[in-house]
Amino acid sequence: ASSPDEEWPEAEKAEKLARGAALKWASGVFYRPEKLEGLGQYRSREMQRNSSIQSRLKSTVQSYLEGVGAGLEQLRSAAQEVQSVCQDLGAARWALLDSADRFQGLQQMRALMAEHVQLASVVQVLPQLFSVQEMFSHTLQLLHGQHLLEAHAELMMMEHLRDDILSQLHLRGLSSAHTTVLSYFGGLQELNESLAKQLWDIVGNSLQLVREDPVLFVTAVRIIEREEKIDDTLLLEATFLPPGRPKGWKQKFYHVLQETITGAHFHAPRMDAEGPGLARHLATLQKDIVSELRVVKDLMVQCVPSHYNILSICTATYHQALTSHLQDILREDLDKQALFLLLEWALRVYHSSEMMGHPDLLPEVDVSALGPLMSPELVDQTERKYVVKVKASVLEWMQRTLEVEFKEWFREEEPETDHQGFFQSALPVIVMQMLNENIRVASLITDSLQQKVYNMALEELEAFLGRLREALVQCGKEHQKDRTVPKYYVAYLLAMLNNNLALSSSVSSLHPDTARREVPASLWAALDRTQKKACQLLLEELLLDLQPLCLQLPSRKWLSGSQLVGSMCEVIDKYAKDFSRVRKPVFTLLLTESELLVASQYLRALMQKKMACKNEEERGQLGDRLLQDATQLRDLFCGLGLDQSQQSLEAVFALRELICLKDPALLSLEVLGFITKYPDVSDEHISTLLDLRGDVSREVRHMVLEMMAQHPQVLPEGYRPIFSTILVPAPELPFCLRKGKCA
Repeated sequence: ASSPDEEWPEAEKAEKLARGAALKWASGVFYRPEKLEGLGQYRSREMQRNSSIQSRLKSTVQSYLEGVGAGLEQLRSAAQEVQSVCQDLGAARWALLDSADRFQGLQQMRALMAEHVQLASVVQVLPQLFSVQEMFSHTLQLLHGQHLLEAHAELMMMEHLRDDILSQLHLRGLSSAHTTVLSYFGGLQELNESLAKQLWDIVGNSLQLVREDPVLFVTAVRIIEREEKIDDTLLLEATFLPPGRPKGWKQKFYHVLQETITGAHFHAPRMDAEGPGLARHLATLQKDIVSELRVVKDLMVQCVPSHYNILSICTATYHQALTSHLQDILREDLDKQALFLLLEWALRVYHSSEMMGHPDLLPEVDVSALGPLMSPELVDQTERKYVVKVKASVLEWMQRTLEVEFKEWFREEEPETDHQGFFQSALPVIVMQMLNENIRVASLITDSLQQKVYNMALEELEAFLGRLREALVQCGKEHQKDRTVPKYYVAYLLAMLNNNLALSSSVSSLHPDTARREVPASLWAALDRTQKKACQLLLEELLLDLQPLCLQLPSRKWLSGSQLVGSMCEVIDKYAKDFSRVRKPVFTLLLTESELLVASQYLRALMQKKMACKNEEERGQLGDRLLQDATQLRDLFCGLGLDQSQQSLEAVFALRELICLKDPALLSLEVLGFITKYPDVSDEHISTLLDLRGDVSREVRHMVLEMMAQHPQVLPEGYRPIFSTILVPAPELPFCLRKGKCA
């Protein structure tokens, strides 16, 4: 037998824990000798507590044992009752088995009862079956008389009779009899079609009917609602679906209504795609759509159940039909006016208070959730088409303007002047007005269209400036053939310079939005090239008048005293007076370029190797002449408003120093200072100037050229070349025999 400790290991463990806890408590309480005096009190208190705990334990165990005894008694009673029930069930089973033979006779009774029920049902519907043909005729008469509700009630009755018979046949597996039943009720198909035709005619004229006689339309909606409920009921049962179900007349109602709307406005014969015709068409659409939506909102909504959402359906139908209609129109080759009208109508008018935002339609009509009438891609494509058309128009207009301008250059009178006396023509005003107007019109549609037209305008203006330069060149060629044609050649060139200035000042303000006035560098470059071309032609004209005088330099006659430079001053002064008819920035430029031209032509004439000084006296005369000429020319340009520091004639004064130097041995030092001041001067230039002195030996020449080779010059930034434009005549080669070597 096992010991009590082995049977109750938890009790042993609990006792050990209790003893350990007691020892720990006692060691904590009695760790000092004076505490031992209270030992008796602790013992009596603990004994009382133990006796209390034991009494509670005994009470709990007694209660538990009483409960267990009661439970055992109940289990014993239940077992006895179960045994009794089993005995009763066994007896009932044997009784049923004994009576099974008696139930066989009831089976025949059940079959006879079912047959009786069927026959009773048939007898009950026989009067209705015999009257089907008569009901067909009566229903047809009701339909012809537009008594639609009564006709539909009889139609539903006949359909219910037919469907009930078919359902009974289906349940009994007699599908072969379906054909006979359907043939007997064949007239139902004709009645359905006749009723449906009248319903769809009513729906097709619904917008007119709800204004004049809404009863007929309401009747049609009630019939459709009845059929929709029958469809829903049959679909929910899903045991047997009669032929022709579901009819889906509600969806057909929506379809007919949508077809009526689109057919009335968007399936019309091909319209005039040009501006006026399209404008009339869009105005008609706008008027009709607003009017019809107002009818739907105020009248039709009251004639149909709210769950039809008839106003939303009609709004979406108009929106989608318009979207397709605009796409069809845009497939045509439209002019710019038509494209503009479409963009304006789709992006501005459609959403405005004149159409879908009309006060009579708000807030029920809301097209914001239907998406844009034209997709962003289609808008961008249409804007590009519009820009192409505008570009062609602008190009044609600018070409015509340029042709008129070109003809005016050959008139027998001066160009017109402004209030300050500056020459001008109508060219910049015409061009800028045309570009400004196209940009302004585009801004009425979208910012993107405005930007596209703005970019196109800048491109066309740049191309126009190129054609203008070509026209200037052509005019210059005509003038070279005969300098009397055009008669006022210089005046019209000056007018073109003023026109170019006007274009330059106006181009920055082309765009209405100051933040987007980005003028490309290529356009500024084109304006600059046009200005330079006109200035070049003017300077060429000045050169033609100066060249005969420059050809007489240098000469002995000129040395001894001549009025050549005086004549040159007269020519320059004449041109300067003409130049004063152009605005200041260009006038200063022309004056500067004219002074450079005069200085370079004067220097070029000196370097043509026409003469060389024979002695010191001639060199003195040459120096005096250079001083007088340069001073006279310098004073002239100073008087015209060109500061001395901006003049290139200083090169003539510097050259005079080379000519007047008495000691040739000092030429190297003088030339070094000269090339430092004028770094574009070449060996050939210096050699020619030394030839002009007439007293430079070969050794000195070699020394000067050697010094130049040792001090190569680099052109500083901003330096205005003068000598690099002057070509020195090539030296004459010694005579050579045909097959021999040069001496």
